[in-house]
Amino acid sequence: MEKEKGLLIVLSGPAGVGKGTVCSALRKHDTNIQYSVSATTRAPRKGEVDGVNYFFKSREQFEAMIEKEELLEWAEYVGNYYGTPIQYVRDTIDSGKDIILEIEVQGALKVRERFPEGVFIFLMPPSLAELRSRIVGRGTETEEVINKRMNVAKEEIEMMKKYDYVVENDEVELAVERIKAIVIAEHCKRERLIEKYHQLVEVE
Repeated sequence: MEKEKGLLIVLSGPAGVGKGTVCSALRKHDTNIQYSVSATTRAPRKGEVDGVNYFFKSREQFEAMIEKEELLEWAEYVGNYYGTPIQYVRDTIDSGKDIILEIEVQGALKVRERFPEGVFIFLMPPSLAELRSRIVGRGTETEEVINKRMNVAKEEIEMMKKYDYVVENDEVELAVERIKAIVIAEHCKRERLIEKYHQLVEVE
């Protein structure tokens, strides 16, 4: 019988909402979920490792990847490029493992056009005040950049209607449990299993 393919899970939401923290916690709970490493032109933050957190690229290198169509999606956000390498995503799904993309809203909507069968989850902050507090707490952005991010966040929250699910990140563990429940339910969807069980009937 044909092996069941993995899911493409797309988690996105405003900058500072805690996508990275939730993804890390989720992967500790579920070893079947692979993290898709994105490429970016932004400078590494303290402690970030090339090839682990991101593939850090120059603008010239990133634009070459765009030209060669090596990215599932890409976007320019607050002056930097971000994108998802295609081959890693395809190989992971075909192996039967789920893959989670932690990307900005622009990128998620581009992925939706190419992979409508993906599972699209919007991570919401408890409030805009809490979101601003989290961004300020990083200590990595200037006041000007923080204000830009907040303006973008308001626009992105309006886009939640294009997602399948909305999960509030009030507490990381609660957010993880909600996402795990979504993934289990998606694996049980009739549309994903019908071919598998048609083959079972044919074998008998």
